[in-house]
Amino acid sequence: MTSRTTDDYGRMAAAGVRAVVEPAFWLGQPRTNPGSFTDYFDSLLGWEPFRAAQFGIRHHATIALNPKEANDPRCRPVLDLIPRYLDKDTVVAVGEIGYDAMTPEEDEAFAVQLALAVDHELPALVHTPHRDKAQGVKRTLDVVRESGIHPGRVVVDHLNEVTVGDVHDTGCWMGFSIYPDTKMSPPRMVEILRSHGLDRMLVNSAADWGRSDPLLTRRTGEAMLAAGFSDDDVDRVLWRNPVEFYGQSGRLDVSETGDTGPLFEGSSILRGGS
Repeated sequence: MTSRTTDDYGRMAAAGVRAVVEPAFWLGQPRTNPGSFTDYFDSLLGWEPFRAAQFGIRHHATIALNPKEANDPRCRPVLDLIPRYLDKDTVVAVGEIGYDAMTPEEDEAFAVQLALAVDHELPALVHTPHRDKAQGVKRTLDVVRESGIHPGRVVVDHLNEVTVGDVHDTGCWMGFSIYPDTKMSPPRMVEILRSHGLDRMLVNSAADWGRSDPLLTRRTGEAMLAAGFSDDDVDRVLWRNPVEFYGQSGRLDVSETGDTGPLFEGSSILRGGS
């Protein structure tokens, strides 16, 4: 939501969105020093919750050094700053962590931040690479196993038809980012839900600086209903599942912030991100 306008918050509230989990991610322009991250994290924990609250939406964040910038030696000192943010009330996970290019630097940052998740008793949001995704998911699962974190506290995100099967039987949660042009679409997501069920499934709307739409969770819910899924199925995937996963932090607040109109059946937690 850092990349969106207040008009987006208005559209989200009108569509039934009541809570947001926004991951710390790459902003498009490379950051050159840890201070840039400090300002960004402070905004995620201060300014964005204020903006969201104007529309009756609860805003939460995940905090991490993202995989892409883990390769930049100017950014790596951020790893020493992250623990102080992981104690904040609205931080519900460590993320996005994981892989972009699967470099040794990313290996190290990934392992360090999984250890932070264990130490702070937080879930972990894991980014899988855009290139060579199948190998990236296998490598991700190896690192998760080695870390000792409980698999039920890990969501492996940006999955697709090729990779969902690798994660399905591990006990990890399965995350899918819905974009207008890339990654997953609502119809493709519906077919994955048909094939693999609703357990441990998280569906995320893309909401970043590129071509994206923060209401694609809503569109996915509509596509599920059109395909014969029930209202309860939609509510489970778009509300109860993310509440269960991020609720493991003990910090998720989905209480009403004000009168924003009737809820959409199956109203969604919307997670913006790359």
